[in-house]
Amino acid sequence: MKRTNYSSGAIWEGKVGYSRAVRVGNVIEVSGTVASDNDKVVAEGDAYEQTKFALAKIESSLINAGATLHDVVRTRMFVTDISRWEEYGRAHGEFFKSIKPATTMVEVSKLIDPRYLVEIEATAIVEQKA
Repeated sequence: MKRTNYSSGAIWEGKVGYSRAVRVGNVIEVSGTVASDNDKVVAEGDAYEQTKFALAKIESSLINAGATLHDVVRTRMFVTDISRWEEYGRAHGEFFKSIKPATTMVEVSKLIDPRYLVEIEATAIVEQKA
């Protein structure tokens, strides 16, 4: 099966050895995504805005790989403060209200930078064309 790696151009991809997204056949996996714009942390301290920013980046990666949010079957949200679940959830709901993928929200002790409040992964399955 053909494998295609998609890069965002982030310097960390080469340093750590990962791709923004990987497509194998009709499955697309999007790597953990935080609210970063190049080296800048976006919406520091704002869980809702960071979640929206990360989901918009995921959407862009999916489009680049030939999919849309409607192809997403699973998301995983790693959050640093589960008591703010409604903020993360509200943003997730704005993107996925009618799609309703399976999802998980897990509290973690910290992310790679303490200014990040959420990191999100996604899995999409694209319908095979006949």
